[in-house]
Amino acid sequence: MKRKSVYTCLVMLLMSLALQAKDKDVAVAEALLKRLLPSYIESFQFQKLKGEKDCFTIESVKDKIVIGGNNANSMAMGLNHYLKYYCLTTVSWYADIAVEIPEELPMVGEKVVSEARVDTRFFLNYCTYGYTMPWWQWKEWERFIDWMALNGINMPLAITGQEAVWYKVWSKMGMSDIEIRSYFTGPPYLPWHRMANIDRWNGPLPMEWLEHQVSLQKKILARERELNMKPVLPAFAGHVPADLKRIYPEADIQHLGKWAGFADAYRCNFLNPNDALFAKIQKLFLDEQKKLFGTDHIYGLDPFNEVDPPSFEPEYLRKIASDMYATLTAADPKAQWMQMTWMFYFDKDKWTSERMKALLTGVPQNKMILLDYHCENVELWKRTEHFHDQPYIWCYLGNFGGNTTLTGNVKESGARLENALINGGGNLKGIGSTLEGLDVMQFPYEYILEKAWNLNVDDNKWIECLADRHVGCVSQPVRDAWKRLFNDIYVQVPRTLGTLPGYRPALNKNSEKRTSNVYSNVELLEVWRKLNEAPSDRRDAFRLDLITVGRQVLGNYFLDVKMEFDRMVEAKDYQALKACGEKMKEILNDLDKLNAFHPYCSLDKWIDDARKMGDSPQLKDYYEKNARNLITTWGGSLNDYASRSWAGLISDYYAKRWEVYIDTFIKAAEKGVEVDQKQLEDELKEIEEGWVNATDRKDVRKDIHSATDGLLSFSTFLFSKYQRLVK
Repeated sequence: MKRKSVYTCLVMLLMSLALQAKDKDVAVAEALLKRLLPSYIESFQFQKLKGEKDCFTIESVKDKIVIGGNNANSMAMGLNHYLKYYCLTTVSWYADIAVEIPEELPMVGEKVVSEARVDTRFFLNYCTYGYTMPWWQWKEWERFIDWMALNGINMPLAITGQEAVWYKVWSKMGMSDIEIRSYFTGPPYLPWHRMANIDRWNGPLPMEWLEHQVSLQKKILARERELNMKPVLPAFAGHVPADLKRIYPEADIQHLGKWAGFADAYRCNFLNPNDALFAKIQKLFLDEQKKLFGTDHIYGLDPFNEVDPPSFEPEYLRKIASDMYATLTAADPKAQWMQMTWMFYFDKDKWTSERMKALLTGVPQNKMILLDYHCENVELWKRTEHFHDQPYIWCYLGNFGGNTTLTGNVKESGARLENALINGGGNLKGIGSTLEGLDVMQFPYEYILEKAWNLNVDDNKWIECLADRHVGCVSQPVRDAWKRLFNDIYVQVPRTLGTLPGYRPALNKNSEKRTSNVYSNVELLEVWRKLNEAPSDRRDAFRLDLITVGRQVLGNYFLDVKMEFDRMVEAKDYQALKACGEKMKEILNDLDKLNAFHPYCSLDKWIDDARKMGDSPQLKDYYEKNARNLITTWGGSLNDYASRSWAGLISDYYAKRWEVYIDTFIKAAEKGVEVDQKQLEDELKEIEEGWVNATDRKDVRKDIHSATDGLLSFSTFLFSKYQRLVK
């Protein structure tokens, strides 16, 4: 009897363990639902489906919405599909935006069944960690990871906290605390340090930062892995501190090329992979990283991004790749190398076909995953013989610098992607997005990522459903507005593009090239008119629509008025200059007021979040200076690269520059003298440097309107004010 009892217990234990394993994904999906919609836990049921292929189902069973999936990630995708197409709602990637759905959940008629068209769905860009994420806490990351799961992402770039790993490595190699922390840049500039573009800028990096990022990364990775994601962690790509040469004088360390106008003091150094020291550093780094963060055996290595390698000789490049990969697998035999291909596009004259082939074929077949980074512009798979059969992921970029502008050839990108899925070869393994900043509309990324699944939703239906969920109901004017946006406005290939108010004033310079659009502003004005006919502005997604479209109309109109101002400068027409100048100042004031209706369109949040990172007045000031610097003067030759149409930034920074520009030319015309261009440039630089280094923190604080303050009314008022002026 005792043996039978033991046997029975063993069987029950095994059954219990099997049940737990089976139910793990269901529990994870339920936890995600609880975070998003805590009041609706009893209204949903999740089921585990058999099979390795990612898939989901949705159906109504009695009074429950039943969502099936082969794992938690697929269940999340199914949940989001139900929320979008049945509840008419959008889940924001921002943490403090609530998910709004009907009190009574809609039933599902015909059962929905969908299967993934590709196995891999990638998201993020090194730059996003600087332009959007440097001040994020767990609250922001938790929602964002949920958003990624809801959109089927299963391979995110995960590079938070790596400086703490490097700190351990460089310490073991004999460098001092201050040498190491001075080698790092300030927090929002770390992406470009990680890509071996700049060292030291706005450093030294505080030790408190390193410690905080370690605990944050542990939470990020735990949640991503829980949701069936394989995070891409960094590996050693040859970038070393200059001080390492002091400890290893015989090491083959060379300068990389200069980057973006930065002085030699900020230049990066590269250790040749065939130097024995390279393998030592690689193993040290991967071992230390694994202790802290574990591994999924996929590593981002991106040597020579926007910088010249020591040699462009094909044989050198082939050997570099081969040697680098050998150090990777020596430390982790299961390692795969992920490489972004941005450098092939950015330096296309230098990266010839022969050179690209040499680098790509230096790594064994199927051991290098390539991100075709900017496919809405150039699909490199077409120019590289399908990347010489190495696996690749088709990616939509869509945004540079976090510029808050309305751009992106979304519909065309969808067609390009469909073609790639047919003709891109068997080594096309995934779909992804590589945006530089989140301060844009979500819809292009949701549109692209949804194409990773068999859903049979054509573009017309997709855009109608998008309009419905943004406003929370079926509104024909809003549908019409969105169809115009999709078909006629979002047709421009994304580039470094903002609106003119966000750029340093200059006479007859860059006014058209950098801020002009391929669509008519009259067409966009009509979109704004249709949006203003919406029944309400209750939904957050729609409030962002109103602001985004309205500020683009005003920004485009500002360009027209400024060009007229410049013509009057040439004509020396004092009265006309005064009239144009007043118009320009008025537009800037209206832009500032419009943006103030949403916290994510305001400077306040960016500055406040930066200051919250510090636990002392000195650290708070340090983080704030970095925050101010990035979105304005940046560094090197990148002034205004990350320009944003934000309340507070417009009134306290951009408008101040424009006032000097306007008043200088008006005074010169009044006196009949020429403007001293050098003096004007010096005055503008003084404003910029003064703002970045400001000690009076109160000058950027602006009150954000509450949700009841009437954005729709104000938007309608602005439309009426400008509709006869826009041409």
